[in-house]
Amino acid sequence: MAESATAPDVSGYSFEKAVAELETIVARLERGDVALDESISIYERGEALKKHCETLLSAAENRIEKIRLDRSGKPQAVEPLDGE
Repeated sequence: MAESATAPDVSGYSFEKAVAELETIVARLERGDVALDESISIYERGEALKKHCETLLSAAENRIEKIRLDRSGKPQAVEPLDGE
């Protein structure tokens, strides 16, 4: 799987698709059977996928916070999303 030298465009990926590809990249890197140049290339793609997933998660958190507002726009016992 040869990767291009330019930054990968993953902006159209769903969260699930990005995570699946990221898991594949991690597995390949953990096996250690990838040439150095290709390792760097797929690592960069993994970074792009990770950032995309973080962006999607942040957007989802923001949407949840908006849903938790009452009709007048006042917060209703907002709790952290991670249960802290």
